[in-house]
Amino acid sequence: MNTETQTDQLQETPDLTNKSVIKATVLLRQLGRHPHGITVTELAQAVGMSRPTAFRLLLSLEQAGFVDRIDNRYMLGWEVARLGRLADPHTGLAARVQPILDVLAAKLNETIDFAVVKGELEYDLIAEASGSHMLNVSQQYIGQQYPLHASATGKLLLAELTDEKIETILPEKLQTFTRQSIDSRAELILDLHEVRQQGYSTLDNELEDGLFAVGCPVRDVTGELIGVLTANGPTQRMKTGRLPAMVEQLKESASAICKSMI
Repeated sequence: MNTETQTDQLQETPDLTNKSVIKATVLLRQLGRHPHGITVTELAQAVGMSRPTAFRLLLSLEQAGFVDRIDNRYMLGWEVARLGRLADPHTGLAARVQPILDVLAAKLNETIDFAVVKGELEYDLIAEASGSHMLNVSQQYIGQQYPLHASATGKLLLAELTDEKIETILPEKLQTFTRQSIDSRAELILDLHEVRQQGYSTLDNELEDGLFAVGCPVRDVTGELIGVLTANGPTQRMKTGRLPAMVEQLKESASAICKSMI
């Protein structure tokens, strides 16, 4: 995400929101990507912030224990780790997200899932809503994970990685679940190229026969992937001319979820 887009999003924040707090959380998220530390100049450039602003915020965070500094490199501090051990990562989140899922499920009349990204290839499926058309495929996965290469959610996570990284993670031969499952790493990488280009993922009879899914990313103000929103339904209903409109509605709901998580 470029600096101009970030600035625009911060300016759209409601007047009652403290801009400095928002900027501080942006810094903390970026620091989480650099466990060995990063200089204030590098950090400011990474998030599109002026160096003096970043330095001032880092100084305050350091005094509060949320940031540590070794020489001229900053990293997450002990207070972040302490609070992390105390926190339930999904407390209140499912309750805030559920109304958005319920509205979307009613509009699309399909099953809607929301997963929170926990790590590079880890996520928790924490919420679900269903329209009048019932599809129970995801029930067995609540609190667990779909196969990465055979799910709309997993494909979006993999698409965040480079092809070279994927080659080190996945075997050449992939597990199959149906006759339509992608069974080779090379074929999957080509599929992920399309995911990156179009900005959403699809799953076409690859996990279960007759199941089609489309997934859209939920990103924070820095552009980091923090969640995945998916719609699931029978192939004959989902693979129609309604798919483009469905993707747009998913994107709108993904934006609403992002705002609810701030």
